[in-house]
Amino acid sequence: MPGQSLYSMKKYILALLFLSFRLSLFSQNISGDWYGLLKAPTSSIRIIFHIVLDSNRYLSTMDIPEQGAKRLLMDSTMISDGHVRLKMSAYTIYYNGTYYADSNIIKGIFNQGAFSIPLNLSRTPIKAPEVPARPQDPISFPYKQEEVVFKNPKSSNSLSGTLTIPTETKPGKLIILLAGSGPNNRNEELGAGINHRPFLVWSDFLTRNGYAVLRFDKRGIGKSTGDYGSAKTSDFASDAQAAIDFVQSRPDLKGLSLGLMGHSEGGILAPLLASRNPSVKFVVMLAGPGVPLSQLMIKQRGDFIKLSGGDEKAVKSSDSLFGKIYTCMNANKAISTQELYSKLFTIIAQSIKNEQGNGQSEEKIQQTAKAYTNALTSSPWLREFISYQPDTYLSKLKCPVLALNGTLDYQVDATENLNGIKTSLEKAGNTNYEIDPMPNLNHLFQKAKTGSLSEYSQIPETVDPEALNKVLSWIQKLP
Repeated sequence: MPGQSLYSMKKYILALLFLSFRLSLFSQNISGDWYGLLKAPTSSIRIIFHIVLDSNRYLSTMDIPEQGAKRLLMDSTMISDGHVRLKMSAYTIYYNGTYYADSNIIKGIFNQGAFSIPLNLSRTPIKAPEVPARPQDPISFPYKQEEVVFKNPKSSNSLSGTLTIPTETKPGKLIILLAGSGPNNRNEELGAGINHRPFLVWSDFLTRNGYAVLRFDKRGIGKSTGDYGSAKTSDFASDAQAAIDFVQSRPDLKGLSLGLMGHSEGGILAPLLASRNPSVKFVVMLAGPGVPLSQLMIKQRGDFIKLSGGDEKAVKSSDSLFGKIYTCMNANKAISTQELYSKLFTIIAQSIKNEQGNGQSEEKIQQTAKAYTNALTSSPWLREFISYQPDTYLSKLKCPVLALNGTLDYQVDATENLNGIKTSLEKAGNTNYEIDPMPNLNHLFQKAKTGSLSEYSQIPETVDPEALNKVLSWIQKLP
């Protein structure tokens, strides 16, 4: 019997040694950089995962070069027995893959929210796609361009940007550009699939016409430091305040009339900051919200359903469901993510049963409800974003305001939001404003036919000259 116990112990030790060797070998093979090409319907985007083994646990970060995103921290990295599972809750991103040692590749699925796309990874870097210049991209720069870095003391991150200053005449005004939602760099670059750089065009146009302009990379994007994945609109407002403080600290910029020009989500930040800073002398809102964000997003979803060929019944169903979802989220701002998850899962699962339950298995209903609930609860940005009430800031705004929207904007509806802005400014007693719906322009202020997102990449112009000149003529009239 003792002999058998010793033999069994030897087998157990050998098994442990074999397992340890396998895991060690797997660790050596899996650590490092992995490259993949995410083939979305309208574009292809490079994804790079950096995986490291640190003190017997794995850590990973993700790059999205086409969006200027670098070293976005994955909050969960699970690697065992050939399986690779990476998760970034802030973006509702999940990657599930299997490692194949013979070919040294990982085959898997990239999930974001309710969408799943195959994504295979290898050790071979993928070349950046050829991105031809757009007709409005500047090829000469007859003005001073200065690379600048400034700190946000509240969050200890650094923001990197470009300050452009006319050289032939002294600028009377300085404009800070505030980008819309998403991991935008200083040019508000819309990726290789869309290939437009609106803020590069706006900056060039305004500087050529005599104005200093500052544009900067969002935190964690491009050359700016910080964590983009966990950032909320209030964090971007804090970064924008740091930009205001920076330009006001420069002796060479003192005396210039300071204005904020925000696009989309930047159109929330501009009036928010101007309502708190008397030093901000004017605001330009490009497709900026004028109604509660929950209302805006319900309208946005319904319009996208129509653009995709959906009928009125589908729109009403979406309106009803997301009305309940956003009401629940706004009524429960202080509860934990887990508690909110439980409440939303119940709402969504019941809605699926009521609308589509016939013919669907309980397992399928649960899976769909789980995907939607994950998408809604795992983003700190979304939870705060839908609670914003633009009237809170617009109704306090006394400085001159220009608000523009394209009539073919299906992300921020022109009629609804421009009316909301007008009502709020009147409440503020502000008489120095101009509100203009711009015919046939989309959310990017391109001349469009339908306003569909798929058109963005198909339209050669980045910003329609009518929009450029409208902003210029309005600013020129200011004191």
